[in-house]
Amino acid sequence: MRYAYYALAFLVVAVLSLAGFRGCTSTRSPIELIDDMVRQPKYKAQARSAFFADGRTDRPLPPNTVARGDLQSDDHRALGKNADGSFARGFPAALPVSHELIARGQQRFTIYCAPCHGALGDGQGITKAYGMAATPTYHDDRLRQMAEGEIFATITKGKNTMMPYADKLPADDRWAVIAYLRALQRSQNGREADVPASARAQLATK
Repeated sequence: MRYAYYALAFLVVAVLSLAGFRGCTSTRSPIELIDDMVRQPKYKAQARSAFFADGRTDRPLPPNTVARGDLQSDDHRALGKNADGSFARGFPAALPVSHELIARGQQRFTIYCAPCHGALGDGQGITKAYGMAATPTYHDDRLRQMAEGEIFATITKGKNTMMPYADKLPADDRWAVIAYLRALQRSQNGREADVPASARAQLATK
């Protein structure tokens, strides 16, 4: 009996196939039991609107709107400045210098800074071969003594022939670059007196 049902089902499928139920083009609208909101009252981007007085569907953001996570409540971290507007020294309290921060700074520095400033920060980047001869070295006293906040502002807004990098480096990445920059300055201007006494013997053998 079971095989009879299988045979009947096969026969029905065969008849339907031979009858032409295999799909064809039609100018009539399809029958939609559930339209899944394919057609719904909505505005498309940059379309006109008769509802709003300015005729725009895209609405401007309300004043003082801040994207989630972008609230700049710490002037030191967001602007590199103290409350009085002066450039801050040191790093934001909410962003302590760590090995991970310096490693991140090295990565970003290699991508965005080294082409002009050189891998050592000495101004001998690859762009020098193409005529850019005004790139300063990070190892002169002016930049070694410059407040970290001023370096942050330079990365953010650019200076002279240097373009701004705020659109490429988020604020925390700018601080990471500065942390690595300070490490570079330290490495290229170190003195024997900076090495702990317990390690000086090892230093002398190299």
